[in-house]
Amino acid sequence: MAVLHSNQLTLKHFVLRKQVLDFYRYAVRCTRGIPHPQARVETIAWIRSEIERNRHLTDVNLIEDKLRICRREVKQLLPAAASLPSRKD
Repeated sequence: MAVLHSNQLTLKHFVLRKQVLDFYRYAVRCTRGIPHPQARVETIAWIRSEIERNRHLTDVNLIEDKLRICRREVKQLLPAAASLPSRKD
């Protein structure tokens, strides 16, 4: 997989970056329903680590797939995320 420099990113990359950031913010807000503070901290750390682990990806299709997987996992783990909108774009 080729590494893209910031001046080689496409519009789709910028759109996906916004979607990932929006997802992260929403997932963190959903953790407010976790009653135990340590569990909440660990859940936020897990969400962040998943995003950081895939930070290097440049393939648009792969990024979309990873984002879809993360959305599904958060919906399964966090009851407050049941209203998380699924993206079909």
